Amino acid sequence: MSSEQLIVRRPFDASEYGVLSAAAPSDVIAAAARGRAAQPAWAALPVRERARVLSRLAEVILANRDRVLDTIQDETGKSRLSAFEEVLDAARAVRVFARQAPGLLRPTRRAGAIPVLTKTVEHHVPLGLVGIINPWNYPFNLPASDAAQALLAGNAVILKPDSQTPHCGLLLAELLADAGLPDGLFQVVTGAGSVLGPALVEAVDFLMFTGSTATGKVLAHACAERLIGFSAELGGKNPLLVLADANVPAAVAGTVRGAFANTGQVCVGIERVYVVAEVWDAFVAGLVAAVGELRIGAGHDWSIDVGSLSSAKQLATISAHVDDAVAKGATVLAGGRARPDLGPYFYEPTVLTDVTEEMTLCRDETFGPVVSLYRVADEAEAIARANDSVYGLNASVWSARRGEAVAAQLRAGTVNVNESYAAAWGSHAAPMGGFGESGMGRRHGSQGLLKYTEAQSVAVQRLHPIAPPRGFTNQRYADLMTKAIALLNKVN
Repeated sequence: MSSEQLIVRRPFDASEYGVLSAAAPSDVIAAAARGRAAQPAWAALPVRERARVLSRLAEVILANRDRVLDTIQDETGKSRLSAFEEVLDAARAVRVFARQAPGLLRPTRRAGAIPVLTKTVEHHVPLGLVGIINPWNYPFNLPASDAAQALLAGNAVILKPDSQTPHCGLLLAELLADAGLPDGLFQVVTGAGSVLGPALVEAVDFLMFTGSTATGKVLAHACAERLIGFSAELGGKNPLLVLADANVPAAVAGTVRGAFANTGQVCVGIERVYVVAEVWDAFVAGLVAAVGELRIGAGHDWSIDVGSLSSAKQLATISAHVDDAVAKGATVLAGGRARPDLGPYFYEPTVLTDVTEEMTLCRDETFGPVVSLYRVADEAEAIARANDSVYGLNASVWSARRGEAVAAQLRAGTVNVNESYAAAWGSHAAPMGGFGESGMGRRHGSQGLLKYTEAQSVAVQRLHPIAPPRGFTNQRYADLMTKAIALLNKVN
């Protein structure tokens, strides 16, 4: 460990929550050695044995619900309901992954080169050691789900949590141990990413990153230099479309959830809303009224709807985006100001209109409780404007009849119809990730699990090799095989 201390503060009031010793690059190297020593025995276990451990983790998470909630809230400042989303998601995700794993990792017979003579089996071999770098906004459920799939695949894991939320990662390690995970298979190194990130990239066989697009590009380059696998969920500027046949009250409620859950600090959250002209007036009036009813506050009270931002940095970014927009002509329909009376990092849920291209928040990710509304002529304009972004993480469509047809035209890794983000995110058996600058690779589903493996084909040749038989000329062999392959292509 380095001599530096990591001081963690509660965003609610900036009071000290805990003090940890920051890890040094040498600690990453030592953790990697421990992980590599423990991994072979874990990989040698039947997949169902590994799955039993992860299934127990789901039970342990639920049994420790309130302790997990308290830790999440104290490190992030989010509301208790938003913290509960993490508990709910983690407990369900690891159970779904545990049920999927035996089938996905089972050796699978594939068609061989020559029918009958060639037996070919596809295997999935664990990579060895997986690194996970996790952000502060979802400090418990993201590492729980990512680590679960990596562990189920037979790997060891090193987690580097964000410096603002290290106790969530340490609590996850404790709960994994309670579930029966052997020592050395899940380790946590706490400290600054600038210090530990390079050492982690050098130590692991695969890196899973969740965070900003800018940092993701740097890490992708570093992983490419080593030719190791890399997957990332990055930034987003997620659109929500309200079509002419939408249930307007439901769309209003869904927009409130999508824009202001977790105080707007959600990778898949909604930042821009395109509303067809026929329902514009009703939607805007309903949304402004609904936002005005949100309860903002600090603490563990279940009645609070919107909690604190995570840090002074987030508050500064959000204030700068809104102030820039207002200075250039945007109209504030709700919110638009910080609330220091509630705590150091509070900002009101904010709704803007008249947002134009020269404003920073028009295209840049704000990552806070701010949503911009845009009136559009029709469905076609809504689709075109939703797709006009370098990002493509999540999208939402509200429509009675056109939802799935419109969803198929949107450039986003997940699209929710008549929901903002939870339906697609919570479908853990399906892949989740982004198009464009919103990331590469996928978490969840079969792709999320199999990315932590190397595919290996084992082919056994019987009776005769794929070569000219004794006594055949090369040309006679070629003529025979030409006819054989032509026949094979007709029947199969």
